[in-house]
Amino acid sequence: MTPIQYQECIEACIKCMNACNYSYVSSLKEYDLALLRDTIRMDRECADICGYAIQAMTRQSPFVAEICRLCAEICEACAEVCSRNVHIQCKDCIQACLDCAEACRQISEVFAVYA
Repeated sequence: MTPIQYQECIEACIKCMNACNYSYVSSLKEYDLALLRDTIRMDRECADICGYAIQAMTRQSPFVAEICRLCAEICEACAEVCSRNVHIQCKDCIQACLDCAEACRQISEVFAVYA
């Protein structure tokens, strides 16, 4: 696959990375940090793996399927953790994570066919 064929997934990863970074920074400003500890941790993990998945796709890494599969798992975990909170930044992050997980799973499945 070429970077153009990855474009939808790359865009979903960028959107998710940005949503997670926003949620991370916004959560650090909340008074109830102890309640948001898991959310803050998962936002950071999710943003990092999305950034790594973007890099892997743009450089056509031979490990794109595995990286995208892991990215999907982390995005789903992040969405689940964020769903425990009522904060607006958490709610906004959930859909971006789920969309990214779906896009990454599609890339993983395409590569599973070629393997």
